[in-house]
Amino acid sequence: MTGGDTVLVTGATGLVGAEVVARLAAASRPVAAVLHSKARIVRNDGTEIGAGTAVAGDIRAPGFGLSDRDRNDLAERVGMIVHCAATTAFDASETEYDELNVRGAANAIALARQWDVPLVHVSTAYVCGMRGGIIAEDELDLGQSFGNGYERGKFRAEQLVRAASEQGVRSAVVRPGIVTGASDTGVIREYKNLYTVVKLMVEGKLRSLPGRYDATLSLAPVDHVADVVAAAVLDFDSAHGRTLHALGRDTLSVREISDVLAEYPSFEVATFVPAATFREEDLGAIEREYYRRIGKLYTSYFHRRLVFDTTHAEVLTGRPSPPTGKEYLRLLLDHCLESGYLGVPLPSIEEVLAGNDFDGAGR
Repeated sequence: MTGGDTVLVTGATGLVGAEVVARLAAASRPVAAVLHSKARIVRNDGTEIGAGTAVAGDIRAPGFGLSDRDRNDLAERVGMIVHCAATTAFDASETEYDELNVRGAANAIALARQWDVPLVHVSTAYVCGMRGGIIAEDELDLGQSFGNGYERGKFRAEQLVRAASEQGVRSAVVRPGIVTGASDTGVIREYKNLYTVVKLMVEGKLRSLPGRYDATLSLAPVDHVADVVAAAVLDFDSAHGRTLHALGRDTLSVREISDVLAEYPSFEVATFVPAATFREEDLGAIEREYYRRIGKLYTSYFHRRLVFDTTHAEVLTGRPSPPTGKEYLRLLLDHCLESGYLGVPLPSIEEVLAGNDFDGAGR
């Protein structure tokens, strides 16, 4: 090993990556961020942070496309690689998944092997595919099918990491669930994936979807995901050889989600119907287009009934996973309303008092 204490982080400008950089910096670990462009590293709360070193690179290229100067410099200083970079879009092409999520992982492995340093690889809990039941952290290839190309690509990347581990590359894998807002505030820096579907549902643009009310979703507060990744870096001896499920304590059934949405008077609530009786042709022209472009990408999550074991992650962090039941969902929705993402932001008490005549009788 190089013996350096610098952590090379890919995907440092991403939602999870930025929080990982912040935690490593707080622990006094030097960070070198591989940036594809001159993008800023912005935390989930909107504050900008700086990496100790920022280097231009491209995860799709061998050696991350680093210049000779940067590669030689980092080879002397880097003691670990954290590979967060990936596309999380569900509508990407197979070529994009292959280049970014599979080849990117292969390049991270090759660099870890060349420098003889450990690798912490960020995957997804949904490499389990369309399986159901309890999903153990150490499981991977059980002949499962996949709901989309993103899951399939991440599965292939994990296969590469496991094969490299058998060949001597020291590694740990962190699998987030569906990444959502902070566990204590619901705040999230960017709204995408599941948030997009919820927005279309509550605005009445997706009124009917194929699914089952006993299906379950596993949310992963972004701060908890970053905590698990950082813990894997800071206590790698304990994380080595482990796969860690980074997600909340509670699953949410589609019925529970629908019930919570119904508590908000301004929200429409979609109806879920069995896949066998759902027909795109029965939707109106506009709704059908929303379904084909967006809704269809996510409906596989409304069919799975599963629970992710989080034992390894909880042992590593020394605390239980955060609660992610109905109260947490309300927290997320309240933030979406307050930020203006869903509907019109709720006025503050000060705004209500300033904008209304109030005679003390409640009128």
